[in-house]
Amino acid sequence: MFIDIFLLSVLVLASLWTVMTRSILRSAIGLALTSVILAIVIFKLNAPLAAVFELSVCAGLISVLFISTISLTQPYTNEEILERVKIMFGRFKFLPILLVGLGAFLFFMNIKPFVPFFYKESLVDVRVFLWDLRRIDVFGQILVLLVGVFGVVILFKERVKK
Repeated sequence: MFIDIFLLSVLVLASLWTVMTRSILRSAIGLALTSVILAIVIFKLNAPLAAVFELSVCAGLISVLFISTISLTQPYTNEEILERVKIMFGRFKFLPILLVGLGAFLFFMNIKPFVPFFYKESLVDVRVFLWDLRRIDVFGQILVLLVGVFGVVILFKERVKK
């Protein structure tokens, strides 16, 4: 009982911090924190599939999109834009090779990305559902979250330099 009251109190405090802070970057981080706490509450309510999607989409993907958008809203001069374009092309020159390699790996591993959402059995364990039936979706979400974490790390490194 105490843990439930504690989680709900922290959820309310994180929500208030999210909407009351003056920094839009801190608001995006507060949104991620609020979604993580909400996912924990949903797990405690015995809805693990909903909690997994809350954690991956709301806490991960949406927060990463907000933080990435915030980082892109800074005005740059023409010289800074040209310098950043050169740096970005240098960073991502191996991306086409990586994508072709990943596609070949998925093709040869015979992973079927389009598994029907509804399974024959009505009560399927969430682990079986996620890791056996929807493996390619989970893999894609993990990749998106890792790319988002990489982007946030780059964002904070650039702010420290300035």
